[in-house]
Amino acid sequence: MLSKNILWASLTALGLSVGTTPPAVPTSSSLEVRQFQPIEQPLALKLGVTIGGLGLITLELWWFLFSKSPRQTNGKEQ
Repeated sequence: MLSKNILWASLTALGLSVGTTPPAVPTSSSLEVRQFQPIEQPLALKLGVTIGGLGLITLELWWFLFSKSPRQTNGKEQ
């Protein structure tokens, strides 16, 4: 059984070492400093994402605050 485990561990290590690729060597053009370019997004998309997020937050609050049943008493009045 130990031999079988060692075999699987060796095959896994070999597969991971051979299957992974080394990082690409940067070329001279990619060494230039570039800043991020802003991407214009349509107003409808922004509104849709915002409304969807607010809806999910509202759903989560409803789930945790209002979906719990009232506490049951054990029949004793205090």
